[in-house]
Amino acid sequence: MTIAVLALQGAFKEHIDKLNELNIESFEIRQAADLTRHFDGLILPGGESTVQGKLLRELGIFEDLQKKIQEGLPVYGTCAGLLLLAKDIENDSRRHLALMDITANRNAYGRQLGSFYIESDFKGIGKIPMTFIRAPYIERVGESVEILAEVDGKIVAAREKNMLVTAFHPELSGNFLGGYSGTKEQNLAVHKYFSDMISL
Repeated sequence: MTIAVLALQGAFKEHIDKLNELNIESFEIRQAADLTRHFDGLILPGGESTVQGKLLRELGIFEDLQKKIQEGLPVYGTCAGLLLLAKDIENDSRRHLALMDITANRNAYGRQLGSFYIESDFKGIGKIPMTFIRAPYIERVGESVEILAEVDGKIVAAREKNMLVTAFHPELSGNFLGGYSGTKEQNLAVHKYFSDMISL
């Protein structure tokens, strides 16, 4: 199995570190030519969704990537990646890949001071550490979307067919500024969940 990680901006290296811990091959997508390589799944990292969306278009990656996901390529978006995949964004007129039937609320937990850590339940996994940094949340889901986690009544993880999103950053679990550090199994749980999606 090989998982590609979009590496235009944001916390892509941390995702690669988690994949390495799971002994999963990975490589970075930085230009259109990288899309010609074989990969079984794709991670869209946290960062700035507007910057990532702009670069996807400028580098000629956008349309091919959107088509691959439409055709069933498993994709996992964290934070900004969630916003890239969302069909609607409540407080932003911009749309990006717009493939997942969710409405996201951008920077819903406030700016950097709104960042926090919590241990909460993730459907099918159990309790895991969740790191939120200027995070969005999901305000509405379509009929085909499965809710996987909620924190304080807000949806923070969901899945629709080949698409998985989290508002939090599992790639930072166990190694981020003294934040909550779970067991190795807990810290790798969401990436393992995504790799299992690919294997099905």
